[in-house]
Amino acid sequence: MARKSLIQREKKRQKLEQKYHLIRRSSKKKISKVPSLSEKWEIHGKLQSPPRNSAPIRLHRRCFLTGRPRANYRDFGLSGHILREMFHACLLPGAIRSSW
Repeated sequence: MARKSLIQREKKRQKLEQKYHLIRRSSKKKISKVPSLSEKWEIHGKLQSPPRNSAPIRLHRRCFLTGRPRANYRDFGLSGHILREMFHACLLPGAIRSSW
């Protein structure tokens, strides 16, 4: 189980990302449309003005049950060892389990 402080930090980053999403998207569109280099630098400076944690690259995908940040499967939203336990318990239909 991940520490609660780390999970709360991730939630805070998600809220910030949602808050500044439109600002980032609109400024990136402006950069691609502007022909002059000096205007691109100005827009780029505005793009750097939001907080760092509002960047989508800073978000980590975490396991839905345990909060584990590594070995996550996008389709299920679970980490590998939790997914394997669910396979063996026959909780996921259509999954083929392997034993090693």
